[in-house]
Amino acid sequence: MDASHPVGVFDSGVGGLSVLREIRRQLPSEHLLYVADSAFAPYGNKPQEFIEARSMAIVEFLLRRNAKAIVVACNTATGAAVATIRARHLLPVVAMEPAIKPAAALTRSGVVGVLATQRTLASHNFVKLFERYGNGVEILAQACPGLVEQVETGDLAGPGTRRLLERYLSPLLAKGADTLVLGCTHYPFLRPLIQEMAGPDVAVIDSSEAVARQLWRRLEAHDLLAAPEQKGTERFWTSADPASAAPILRQLWPLCHEVRRLTEIDAGEAAFLCP
Repeated sequence: MDASHPVGVFDSGVGGLSVLREIRRQLPSEHLLYVADSAFAPYGNKPQEFIEARSMAIVEFLLRRNAKAIVVACNTATGAAVATIRARHLLPVVAMEPAIKPAAALTRSGVVGVLATQRTLASHNFVKLFERYGNGVEILAQACPGLVEQVETGDLAGPGTRRLLERYLSPLLAKGADTLVLGCTHYPFLRPLIQEMAGPDVAVIDSSEAVARQLWRRLEAHDLLAAPEQKGTERFWTSADPASAAPILRQLWPLCHEVRRLTEIDAGEAAFLCP
């Protein structure tokens, strides 16, 4: 591997752009490859075997494009596939972990709410975090079906999204949660609305900053940090129709110029310019 090679990042859809945004902020010199598996989003209601197979296929695709490190920018894919990815590949692999540890340290009421997909909440990783940091803190797990789909369509503050958030936030706030953990990478795009609905006294946190810091540490440890004079670029692929996906990518990543189609044979087959 060469330090000038790109970092590969993937998610079930566009949610991982929240992680990509933080990676770009902290590592401005890195070339970034992003895959949104939006044709199969959300992963949260899919069997583990399916998620693992999709994740492995995407990792292989990124490796064919000389990725020097992989960021699994999806909590569900982390729980289902990261162990297999790490077992098969020696390059640095950075994955998601819901920010339960900092939430447990931050809460004043002793009640933390975790918003995530059902698959993430049922994962071994989440159970370990719950057991490790749940002593003395009440951790309320809230599955949020439908929220990923709202972000995938670009509806970040519409009536439908508000109704879903009201349904998921109300029981957490009623039980005294003063800290909310966004346990899905799609949810940070709903953060302004979540903060508005939860109120100014409720902390809303996610793990994107920690993931970017860990990527920096792993690249440094392997002598793979890009040269400071290198100007980082981004390339995007989607398994959905690029013509449909491009406006959403453009909404969430305004500097997106081109989206390529991820096919089962070769992801570079077709491209669509963002309007």
